[in-house]
Amino acid sequence: MSLRSFIDETASSSRQLAVFDGSVDGPLESMLAETFEEQPLDLTIDEAANSTPSIEADTKVVLIEDDRVVAESSLMELYDALLAINSDLFITGARELGEIELPDVLANLDNQEFRLRGYPLAHKEKFLLIVISRYIEQLAWETGRGTLRSSFQNLSRVTDEVGTHNVYKSMGETGVDVHLYGYESAESDIDDLQSGLEVSVHAGDSAEHHNAWFVVFRPDEWTEQKKGAALVCLEMEPRIWDGFWTYDRERVVAIDEYIAATL
Repeated sequence: MSLRSFIDETASSSRQLAVFDGSVDGPLESMLAETFEEQPLDLTIDEAANSTPSIEADTKVVLIEDDRVVAESSLMELYDALLAINSDLFITGARELGEIELPDVLANLDNQEFRLRGYPLAHKEKFLLIVISRYIEQLAWETGRGTLRSSFQNLSRVTDEVGTHNVYKSMGETGVDVHLYGYESAESDIDDLQSGLEVSVHAGDSAEHHNAWFVVFRPDEWTEQKKGAALVCLEMEPRIWDGFWTYDRERVVAIDEYIAATL
């Protein structure tokens, strides 16, 4: 068992993103196409909004799976949540916990394996992982109880990035049991984290400590209102990530238990 095995067992599905009543040359459509152009998702742009009767008139983007519409979002929702952001919004704390909104189209891309590139290989692809990470952190913060396990590769990032530090400081004000994973770039990394945050730090030198990016929230009590989620990614090459996220209870529990036992 390994984090890679969780990614490899992610089943592929027939999914398609479609923009309706759009302009092929529109700037937002172009940004969306660029973000998903290397992914196992077909993206089509159709200027005839009425070409699919099951889609409401004001819908701009839909997610289709096995010839069935499973999620709908406006193009502006996707712009605000993903296309308009940059990593500075989260690094500086300009976008805080409680302000993360995940459009239905993105939320329903769970259990889909992605290969995403960071800058400068691509401008927008990696931001999908950042948004999902913050969404899962927000889910833990809002629920207030449970276990959150987050990997940062270099542990110093948690203290160096103001926004990230604020997220985990806020988490300490809840009943969430927080565990941070990664490698130390300096002897003071663990002391710096534990002096300012209510967290348990798990430093190591394994390949998964160095290459893994995960955010896993397992609530104490799993109900319809209190659900968990897990994002699991591995940096396979510099700035190239393989990964997926899931809300499936069995998978979240299995990932949580693997990390707790191994890292």
